[in-house]
Amino acid sequence: MHHDVQTVINLSGCYNLKEGIAERLGKDFEATIKKYGYIDVKNVAGNFDYRVTEKSLMDLLATNMDEAYLQIDKNCRVLTVHGSADIISWEDALEFNKKISNHKSHIIQGATHCYISHQDELTTSVLSFIKEDQLQN
Repeated sequence: MHHDVQTVINLSGCYNLKEGIAERLGKDFEATIKKYGYIDVKNVAGNFDYRVTEKSLMDLLATNMDEAYLQIDKNCRVLTVHGSADIISWEDALEFNKKISNHKSHIIQGATHCYISHQDELTTSVLSFIKEDQLQN
């Protein structure tokens, strides 16, 4: 779809889109979203973070990731950064290695999904990847 994209930075991306949904939306997320049509997700402080609609959740769950990866242009460089303590398994980053031909992964030890105490390593990893991209072009 976007064959002009040369670089993608994938932060904490899921290979298995169903993974972590119950942890993030609640164990009874299916009943809740059917009842109300949405779920408001709160951050660790208990404040509103974002809203998940039933349609957006169904679209997500219907996504065939293997087909999606085949659509990535072979010249597009992809970096996946993942925390070892993320709610989403860091092993998903290794699955991206298998599916995307021009892929690099970086696991940040001890980092959670939001990299709260690992901002420096996250920034260094992303900037290094972008600089590599600039040197190649």
